[in-house]
Amino acid sequence: MRFDVLTLFPELFAPFQAVGVTRRAFEGGGIDLKLWQPRDFADNAYRRVDDRPYGGGPGMVMLVEPLERALAAVREDQAAAGSARTPVLLFSPAGTPLTQGRVESLAAGAGAVLVCGRYEGIDQRFIDRHVDEELSLGDFVLSGGELPALALLDAVARLQPGVLNDQASHQQDSFSDGLLDCPHYSRPEHLGEDAADGVPATLMSGHHAEISRWRRERQLDLTARRRPDLIAAARAQGRLSKADERYLQSLQGLGL
Repeated sequence: MRFDVLTLFPELFAPFQAVGVTRRAFEGGGIDLKLWQPRDFADNAYRRVDDRPYGGGPGMVMLVEPLERALAAVREDQAAAGSARTPVLLFSPAGTPLTQGRVESLAAGAGAVLVCGRYEGIDQRFIDRHVDEELSLGDFVLSGGELPALALLDAVARLQPGVLNDQASHQQDSFSDGLLDCPHYSRPEHLGEDAADGVPATLMSGHHAEISRWRRERQLDLTARRRPDLIAAARAQGRLSKADERYLQSLQGLGL
C-alpha cells in the first residue's frame, strides 16, 4: 500500500512515522509513505505556490501549476515503481464525512494521493481536473489538510496486519459494527470504598457469554443515548439482532 502526500509541511509527518504502534506499518513496509513538496515544483525563484484570489477578498489561493507538476511527478514515480495509479483525495470542509467504513475500504486498497490544502484553499481548476474524492473530518475548519491526512493515515495504518498487538482489537472499536464501543475497565478492581467505583461484576465473573451480552448491551445503551442516528443506520443495514431490538425496546420502556 502506498500513500503520496502533497504538502507544504512534510516535516509534520516525520514524528508520526517514528512513534506509537502505527509506526510498525511504516517501519515494516506495510505502508509506503512518500511526501511531495509543491514548492519544489514552482517555476519562480521564490518557490511561490500561492497568489491573491481573483475577485478580491482575504487570504491567498494555492496555485494550480505547482500542484499539477507535483502530481505528475507522483504519477511518474508510481509508474516507475510499478505501483498502482491511486485516487486523488482532497481534505475539504465541502467533502464527505470520513467514516470507519471508508477507512476500512481504503485500508483494503492500494493507497491514495492525499492533497493537503492551505491558505484560503486550492484553485478550483485543480480540484475539477484531478481530485477524485473530497473528505472532511467534521464541521470545523483547520489551518490545512495535514492534520486530516495524519488522521486518515493513522486510521488506515492501525488496520494493517501486525500493527496492533491483538488483531481483534480494531474489531471492537467504535463504528466497526456501526455502533459506539462499550466501556472498558482495568486494574485496580476497586477505587476507594464507594461500590459504584468498582469494576462491574459481570466482567469479573469469567462467564464469557454474559460478558459478551453485557458489552453488547452497553454498546446499544451508549449509542442510543448519544448517537441515535447510528442506531437508525444499523437498523436500516440489518445489523441489529432480535436480541438487540428487545434490549432497545426495554430502554424505551425506561424512558431512555
